[in-house]
Amino acid sequence: MEPYSYSWLFIIGAITAFASGFGIGANDVSNSFSASIASKALSLKQACCIAIFTEFLGALLLGANTSETIGGGIIKLSLFQNRPELLILAMVCAMVVSTIWVLFASSRGWPVSTTHSIVGATIGVGVAAFGWEAIDWSFNGMGKIIASWFIAPIVSGVVASIVFLVTKYLVLEHRESSFQRSLIAVPVYLCIIVIISTFEIAYKGPSNLKLDNLKPYIIVSVIVGFTIIFAIFGHFFYVQYLRRKILGKENGLKWYHVFVVPFISERYENTADNAAENGIEKQERIEIEENEDGPSSLNTKKNIFQLYLAAIGKFAARSVNKEVADYKVQENKEMHDLAIKYDPDTERLYSFLQILTASFTSFAHGSNDVSNAVGPFFIIYITYHSGTIQLGETTTPIWILALGGLAIDLGLILYGYHVMRTLGNRITYQSPSRGFSLELGTSLTIVTASKLGLPISTTHCVTGATTAVGLCNGNAKAINWRLLGLCFFSWIITVPVVALLAGCIYSFAAHAPSQ
Repeated sequence: MEPYSYSWLFIIGAITAFASGFGIGANDVSNSFSASIASKALSLKQACCIAIFTEFLGALLLGANTSETIGGGIIKLSLFQNRPELLILAMVCAMVVSTIWVLFASSRGWPVSTTHSIVGATIGVGVAAFGWEAIDWSFNGMGKIIASWFIAPIVSGVVASIVFLVTKYLVLEHRESSFQRSLIAVPVYLCIIVIISTFEIAYKGPSNLKLDNLKPYIIVSVIVGFTIIFAIFGHFFYVQYLRRKILGKENGLKWYHVFVVPFISERYENTADNAAENGIEKQERIEIEENEDGPSSLNTKKNIFQLYLAAIGKFAARSVNKEVADYKVQENKEMHDLAIKYDPDTERLYSFLQILTASFTSFAHGSNDVSNAVGPFFIIYITYHSGTIQLGETTTPIWILALGGLAIDLGLILYGYHVMRTLGNRITYQSPSRGFSLELGTSLTIVTASKLGLPISTTHCVTGATTAVGLCNGNAKAINWRLLGLCFFSWIITVPVVALLAGCIYSFAAHAPSQ
């Protein structure tokens, strides 16, 4: 095959890869923020604003490892050596079917595994092309991937339950002093998050930055340095900010005051009066602008363009303003009443911490699940570019990871609320302390697996952690087993459905008459 042949397939592959990323954002990113939104630590709009940065950075900094596993760790690419164009066709078919399935599941609110979807589709096209021997069933291929599907939710659940039980018995159960105890724990939590994330980035960052060539003492020095900085920041700044914000009821403190809080005086504001005043001023300003900027024939083109932008903005606003936290809350009231409730001020403190863990989980998700969108496209790109199959001789380009990261962000903003409703308060009661624990357990599992090259299912990790933390209530009835059963059913049917469809489409396309 000549380089840059079959450009039409390459273009379809690029479009489909973007659509696949959109589907992942609509389905899997919801896993990262569902607990934070369910516990009301974040609104859907705030979660989307955070995810725009964390998902994108996770995809860029740590996404290359798993994209190469998805790309070349499933099918024996050597079988396509004489017909590289068939490999491109196979990857396009796999992405098309996987994307359609994930978007359909998202519309139904099913938290399917996008990892299952793309892996199943890849198996389908591989078997259709060369039979069962086309799949690498060894531990370094499918064996490692399949094992991670079962190990990941268990590990994530164990880690999350340990974090919650330690928090429960050392902090939450001491109701008279729980808030003071939680303030002491804040710097510890910050250090744990910083140590893990800094280690993962510094020791195994993007291959093109060659961070893995750094000497161990440099990596250790960087980790220790960042840990000390954040420990000092946590104790002298963040703890003081939380104390004044929650106990002092200083509603005039804004998030940016955390960096200067020891040096500023008490800040209070009459939010009701200000809101009313600002609302009147805003309404008056809008009316004036509308009167001054009426339609003009000189600006017809500009106005049409603005109308299109306004329509897009309206659609996005409609999506991010959907009700998630209290969705069908009355149906789950009996289950929620079985969960133990803790001190409100302490829970509010954990809502601030939960924003950090949600961001960490989102970063970890971007590093792991961008592979589902760009892994097959990575194969398409290098085959199209070189005309041969040479997966082991190149690394995932930054622009491909950026393409996946951008698509994931758009998917969350425009369509993510469906799955968030399922994974929120409908599986078990979510409070900030519980959400913090399950998010920390999930993110630790995902980031570690990402650096080991394991394309684990984020859905499995979040569901495993949510169930484990819910069981820490000591009552099995505190879990919505019926909804969990629906989740498991959607996982079970994903692989055979997408494998069958992808195989059929590939067979039809590959063997169709050429004239």
